[in-house]
Amino acid sequence: MRDNGTGRVGRAVRRGVALGLGAAAIWGISLTAEFGSIGDRLAALGEEPALAVWLMTAQLGELPGKESGLTGWSRLLLDSSPMLRLGEDAVLERQKVEGAAEGPSPDFSELPDGEDMEEPDLRPSGHGEKIVEMTGQGKEGSNYLSDGGLYVYNRTDWELDASLLREGNVDVSLGEGPQILIVHTHGSESYSMTDGDLYEESDPYRTTDCAHNVVRVGEEMATVFRAYGFQVVHDTTLFDYPSYNGAYDRSKAAVERWLEEYPTIRVILDVHRDALVGSEGEIYKMVSQEAGTQVAQVMMVLGTDAGGAAHPGWKDNLAFALRLQKNLVKGYSSLVRPTVLRKSRYNQHLSPGSILVEVGGHGNSLTEALAGGRLWADNAARTLLELKEPEQTETA
Repeated sequence: MRDNGTGRVGRAVRRGVALGLGAAAIWGISLTAEFGSIGDRLAALGEEPALAVWLMTAQLGELPGKESGLTGWSRLLLDSSPMLRLGEDAVLERQKVEGAAEGPSPDFSELPDGEDMEEPDLRPSGHGEKIVEMTGQGKEGSNYLSDGGLYVYNRTDWELDASLLREGNVDVSLGEGPQILIVHTHGSESYSMTDGDLYEESDPYRTTDCAHNVVRVGEEMATVFRAYGFQVVHDTTLFDYPSYNGAYDRSKAAVERWLEEYPTIRVILDVHRDALVGSEGEIYKMVSQEAGTQVAQVMMVLGTDAGGAAHPGWKDNLAFALRLQKNLVKGYSSLVRPTVLRKSRYNQHLSPGSILVEVGGHGNSLTEALAGGRLWADNAARTLLELKEPEQTETA
């Protein structure tokens, strides 16, 4: 409904009445106490700020976020009463506590998570889902393994300790010819249309338009690698369309063909995006603030042989991922989420240097994903150059 002059006048009258009621309440306190103790009584109102909450929310309007404080009409009217201002901090503190109790857990590991082998059941986009920003970070305990600021979340059934993070060898020797292969087992995965990035969905949060799905993110990453002088093969095939099931079998066959054609490939990145949905249907977007810009967080997923399938080199793949993560932790505030270990192989048994990379989630915008993928690839490129330096020194 459109606001008009009458509505604004009505709100002003209600707010004036609210201040009058507040003044009356304060006057009532003054009748039952010595004037010098009025401040103490008002402070007590701050400790149990039911009156202040009613005055500031029901009449002065909904309180803003804890970081922005009171503004506009609320600030003007509140400033007109020094007595009411005594309750402001208590009200905002109460709001902060209540908001924390209702907000999302900062531990992404507690959210539902699958093995990325079956199609997730996502609602069609644009149907009023609540999108919640969250920054995934590691913590001590639970199923986290930590070592020197590196965090790995163990989603296998194994009992593992931090000594695992010091095992394995970085077996990535880059020579001449194509060195990096980027594929997308689930290439039709797309992002939220919240930044005006509109596309036609093939399924909820999926599109065959490679200008708007995760293939676009892969091309952005390939561009960064090429700028550093690496030769990149970017396979833009949509292995998950029209059928999601069996996508890993199809991408496996493609990787094998590329390895046969270019034996010089030493790094294989299967680039995806995550999908995190809370118990109430809210969508989580994984974000990080980097140099004043909000970008999508990136997570590396490493397969193992915990599911029974042969994968003897998984610790070497993990060692490579941790080498990347170490530089990411040093170079960025929170760009990288903790690396995840899972039971499935994700075709990573085909070659050393194989990593599944999830850039953001379906709650993120494509703009955020492109920015996060670009930063991650820049770090990976610089790390690969570091790995080449000892070889060049030995050759010289």
